[in-house]
Amino acid sequence: QVQFVESGGGLVQPRGSLRLSCVASGRSISASGMGWFRQAPGKEREFVATISWSGGTTYYTDSVKGRFIISRVNAKNTVYLQMNSLKPEDSAAYFCNRATTIQPSGVRGMDYWGKGTLVTVSP
Repeated sequence: QVQFVESGGGLVQPRGSLRLSCVASGRSISASGMGWFRQAPGKEREFVATISWSGGTTYYTDSVKGRFIISRVNAKNTVYLQMNSLKPEDSAAYFCNRATTIQPSGVRGMDYWGKGTLVTVSP
């Protein structure tokens, strides 16, 4: 099993930016596809973005395309999510996990979930 610690969330105004980090421990993630997911209050956890093991292929849910960028540094066992032009509907707890697939359809987390990091977008 891999453990994840997400950080970088906070309160930001609409059109602002945040950079989330996810540090993995327990084993290397360098050979794994990774994903960011989010869960808003009262809603199910949903896919946000995935990235291949090499970083060469990425996918995004339609609502964040052109605004969010997923990246990784395998030497640091870390995955990032740069979030720009934030909207109130982006408010949620954000989680990372090893991805069952990097394809958006049906992607799930492979390991136990971390505590996440809360993003609140509000004036």
